[in-house]
Amino acid sequence: MENNKLAVEVAKNLLKIQAVFLKPNNPFTWASGIKSPIYCDNRLTLSYPETRKVVENGLAEVIKTYFPTCEVVMGTSTAGIAHAAYVSDILNLPMGYVRGGAKDHGRGNQIEGVVPVGKDVVVIEDLISTGGSSIEVVDVLREAGCNVLGIASIFTYNLQKGIDKLAAANVINHSLSNFETLVQVAADEKYISDADINKVLKFQKNPGDPSWME
Repeated sequence: MENNKLAVEVAKNLLKIQAVFLKPNNPFTWASGIKSPIYCDNRLTLSYPETRKVVENGLAEVIKTYFPTCEVVMGTSTAGIAHAAYVSDILNLPMGYVRGGAKDHGRGNQIEGVVPVGKDVVVIEDLISTGGSSIEVVDVLREAGCNVLGIASIFTYNLQKGIDKLAAANVINHSLSNFETLVQVAADEKYISDADINKVLKFQKNPGDPSWME
């Protein structure tokens, strides 16, 4: 993340409203089965107006700074939809969203809203981990004839696997905050002990290796 001041502010807000939990000594289990010291649920930002304002204005600023030719904002389903709506309103741009799969009834849409064929599009995502689901959304839009400039996201784990997958798919992502910043803020504000920082950072380097818990 290029704007460190904003990254810190977003991290503080995510920790304050408990959108992010850090539990190095009592880890969460992800859907993949991986034991993780961190759990992130950015949907909670929608319930806190002050935090929501920081996030939505931040995402709008990312688009203006890094994707200035953006003509349409597209949210990921379902977590990115509300954020895309707020951001499109701030920027006065058209908005739509991409379903996880095509509908099995009606028109069978996967892209909801007017399909922006030939338009410059930015995808709004709440969270980047391995990047797989975000890339799927980008692929759907590209196949429909959209020019996807990149992704604006709230938070990234900065996992090497995710970084590599996004690069291989030629997808640019700019996140408001990131794993390293959040861990440092959490330590500074005593959400976790200094001794636990190394544990958490070791997890990030290789999430599939459970030795970080030792």
